[in-house]
Amino acid sequence: MLVVVTDPIISRFADLLRETAPGNDWEFVAGLSTESQSAAISRAEVLVCARLDFRDAAACTAGFVHITGSGADRVAVADLPVETVVSRTSHHERSIAEHILMSVLAHQRRLSSVTDQMRAGIWRSVATETDTALHRTLDELTIGFVGLGGIGTEAVRMCTGLGMKAVAVRRNPGASEAHGANLEWVKTMEDLPQLLAASDVVVLCLPLTEETRGLMGTKQFEQMRSPALLINVSRGQIVDEEALFSALRDGTIGGAALDVWWDAPTGTAAPESVSRFAALPNVIATPHHSGHATQTFVRRATEIAQNINAFKEGRVLSNILEPA
Repeated sequence: MLVVVTDPIISRFADLLRETAPGNDWEFVAGLSTESQSAAISRAEVLVCARLDFRDAAACTAGFVHITGSGADRVAVADLPVETVVSRTSHHERSIAEHILMSVLAHQRRLSSVTDQMRAGIWRSVATETDTALHRTLDELTIGFVGLGGIGTEAVRMCTGLGMKAVAVRRNPGASEAHGANLEWVKTMEDLPQLLAASDVVVLCLPLTEETRGLMGTKQFEQMRSPALLINVSRGQIVDEEALFSALRDGTIGGAALDVWWDAPTGTAAPESVSRFAALPNVIATPHHSGHATQTFVRRATEIAQNINAFKEGRVLSNILEPA
């Protein structure tokens, strides 16, 4: 089969893909022009991609499309032929859970501001300035998860293992991921105000849909505790950008750890929104890399290759995207 790979990240694991799914013709086209990529997509029997616009989707005749991450919002699935089989992959849960924990600790210990002070030659602690704020330990904190899929469940396990209390809201509170998780409670999305009021840390880890777009705005930030930290590892558009900036600037909330943004970078040039948020002393800014562990991509490449084998041999595929 002709397998076309347009995703530049998974292309770094070309040897693993070839080794795990031998006997195929592989074309890695991420470095080619848009026109050349489109031509390759139209020839593909299997397409491996992170993004796919509606024009390329309509021209795609591949029987199997494998998205290289868990989110399908950047792939025009609805414009693919109705018979096309689509799978996703994840394997980023551990890495993102560690990022969430890192952000909590960095915020509580004021890591960025304290490092800036030390670089400037300033030694500020309760021993030198008695009004310096004290930090809280993890077992004093409640962390609230908005969304409770694989990422949230892994983060709950990790954070509660270190003494944090955890609560969550999700679309289906009785779904299987919630069972066995060490949570104080799991409620519906209608109970979001209760979660915001109860949490020292609020983590957004839910997909971007028409229902979740703009979910966090001025009203929700006013419902949060004033020292609370917002962590977004889902999609930027779930948060109202201007409302968040105002809440951070005015001290309505204590801080934000942003790994996702409202616009995409141009090469290595960050979106305009990054500079103004990163300039705030209560913001931890990262370039959507919370899941970028070696383990994540080795496991993704392996699953993609195994699914290609299964598709070729007519066997059951993993992580099939069900029609909307």
